[in-house]
Amino acid sequence: MIRLNDGAEMPTIGFGVLFSSGNETVEMVKTAIGAGYRLIDTAAAYRNEEQVGEAIRQSGIDRSELFVTTKLFLADYGYDEAMRGFDSSMEKLGLDYLDLYLLHWPVPRNFDATLASWRALEDLQAAGHIRSIGVCNFNPDHLDNLIAQTGWE
Repeated sequence: MIRLNDGAEMPTIGFGVLFSSGNETVEMVKTAIGAGYRLIDTAAAYRNEEQVGEAIRQSGIDRSELFVTTKLFLADYGYDEAMRGFDSSMEKLGLDYLDLYLLHWPVPRNFDATLASWRALEDLQAAGHIRSIGVCNFNPDHLDNLIAQTGWE
C-alpha cells in the first residue's frame, strides 16, 4: 500500500483495463479480483466502465475491499461538464463512491478547462463522492501550473 497526500491508502499494484471490451472485460476483472488484485483502473475513454462495474458486482468481494479508479474524459472538461462526466461514470460503474478520480490528460491550450475540471473534482471530493483526486499524463510543467493556480500539492 502507498499513502496518498490526503491520507488514503492505495494498493501499489493494480489491474488496468485499457484495450479490453465487452464480456472480456467482465471476465478479466473478475479473474484479477479472484487472484487478489484490489486496485482496478479504468477510464471513461476506455469505454468499459459498465463492464468493470458488472465484474465488481459479480466478484463477490465487498466494495469496501476494492480501490476503484477512473478518469475524466477530455470531452468532459470544464466545471459543469466534469460534473456530468462524473455522474455518467458513476452510473456506468454502478458504484456509490470512487476511491480515486483523475483528470486523464492536461489541456495546455485551454488550461482554464483543466482548472475548472479540477475544481469540480475538489467539490465532488468535499461532498464525499470521491475519496481521492489526482491527475495522470501531466508533465512537470502542467503540474507546476496546476499547483500554482490551485494551491494543491
